[in-house]
Amino acid sequence: MTGASAPVAVTGLGVAAPNGLGAADYWAATRGGKSGIGRITRFDPSGYPAQLAGEIPGFDAAEHLPSRLLPQTDRVTRLALAAADWALADAGVAPESFDPLDMGVVTASHAGGFEFGQGELQKLWARGSQFVSAYQSFAWFYAVNSGQISIRHGMKGPSGVVVSDQAGGLDALAQARRQVRKGTPLIVTGALDASVCPWGWVAQLASGRMSTSAEPTRAYLPFDRDARGYVPGEGGALLVLEPADAARARGARVLGEIAGYGATIDPAPGSGRPSTLRTAIRVALDDAGAAPGDVDVVFADGAGVPELDRTEAEAVSEVFGSGRVAVTVPKSMTGRLYSGAAPLDVACALLAMRAGVIPPTVHTDPCPEYDLDLVLYQARPAELRTALVVARGHGGFNSAMVVRAGE
Repeated sequence: MTGASAPVAVTGLGVAAPNGLGAADYWAATRGGKSGIGRITRFDPSGYPAQLAGEIPGFDAAEHLPSRLLPQTDRVTRLALAAADWALADAGVAPESFDPLDMGVVTASHAGGFEFGQGELQKLWARGSQFVSAYQSFAWFYAVNSGQISIRHGMKGPSGVVVSDQAGGLDALAQARRQVRKGTPLIVTGALDASVCPWGWVAQLASGRMSTSAEPTRAYLPFDRDARGYVPGEGGALLVLEPADAARARGARVLGEIAGYGATIDPAPGSGRPSTLRTAIRVALDDAGAAPGDVDVVFADGAGVPELDRTEAEAVSEVFGSGRVAVTVPKSMTGRLYSGAAPLDVACALLAMRAGVIPPTVHTDPCPEYDLDLVLYQARPAELRTALVVARGHGGFNSAMVVRAGE
């Protein structure tokens, strides 16, 4: 069944995160409250005021990908290719059994091509500014993950990239859902993202919101009374989306449904108008045909920046009631993964609903002014059928997504 309201199922997950490589390892670590945040090892951070990140350990691309792909890709694209392989295998999908035009790829990117793209641009600049077009300077490499996944698996259907900050990961999933509802049988979607390299690190420091703490357990503290900024990380998740009826017809395991989506942008700073985050949440609920009381858990954005945390806490309390819904921030164990963070939260929500437990927010001493039912210290058993994932991007972008449990 296709159409504007046809159910769209998630049938496969591919995860690469600082606290777990692969969905099973990631979920075991997240459920157990294991953090992957530590001092950067991939370059010398001693000259920077921020020196902590969520790095993915133990990934050897040569163990997962053909050698011919390695020279033309960088670390993050290699992670994305591996995650796409894992997601397709988890869905029980053999791409060669599909018509190439029946498969597409929609990913999000904030870093813009990562180290490979920055290196290529440097080579061109070294030859002279005339060798670098305006287009190449800002957009050339954002689509690298979508392109490489498409080429590797022969996916010639609707594809693209959402160029956006944290909220872009949900926006990519929403665009993929639109394409499935329009008739594309299968879309690989989500994001693997990072700026854990000298070029990206300088750009992120310019935001003024990165934590400069040297202590991993006190660096990124969402909703904490001593919140001091965020810690970046690398990784994310890719999901396989299919029409729910077609997935069941082929005997696929349905992990869950992308049930609702809403997005807004905040008014300009200094306008005196409030954030529109609560509107994005309500739009997502309406799109899902859900009431606030139907939501069992909120996977919050949890910026770790006091003014942003306060705004999110107020929006959650206004929509759901003060302390009326469980809230968690599993990215407190990974750092904020740019566009990869929100798809990873969606994957985590699906895994949590299947296991019947809410993963904790680690290291946080919650600010009592926020009046949230924040899940702390250890996982909480719960019957979970509906989850809300919230994502916010630099510049006032807000996205929210309702996810329902599978079979």
